[in-house]
Amino acid sequence: MEDKALTVFENFNIRRHYDEAKAKWYFSVVDVVHALAGSKNPTDYLKKLRKRDVELRGYIGTNCPHVEMLVNGKKRKTLDGDVKDMLRIIQSIPSPKAEPIKRWLAKVGYERIEEVSDPEKSINRARENWKTHGRSDKWIQRRMMGQEYALKLLGRPNPSGMVRFEC
Repeated sequence: MEDKALTVFENFNIRRHYDEAKAKWYFSVVDVVHALAGSKNPTDYLKKLRKRDVELRGYIGTNCPHVEMLVNGKKRKTLDGDVKDMLRIIQSIPSPKAEPIKRWLAKVGYERIEEVSDPEKSINRARENWKTHGRSDKWIQRRMMGQEYALKLLGRPNPSGMVRFEC
């Protein structure tokens, strides 16, 4: 059985914890820093990173909770972050290993900005993602129509402003 408390990134084990109440994954900040910076002492590297980046120092202290995870076979509270927190920390790591993630973040950010000016792009992206996940055209159409119907029930306008037609 797969250990869901660990995930692997380029041969580095990254501890994680799923919070059922918040429906969020939390990842060990030290493990992510170790994987991306390749530092022999990731705790020390993180301290130096926080000294260099004043904004990050405040961000980690405010946004990253301490979650119980296994450390050397014992449960201890470790500094953790959800996906949003981890992406902010990754932005601050000057490492070649972090560059592919940074480029991906820039691409996704650019796509979302385009979708604000043209909401049809987000609808098309959703369709493509559902197809990638193996959903049929019929399933996708039902899902899209179901969302539109739910919005009408709630008295909210269609966010795309588009008229939909049955296939």
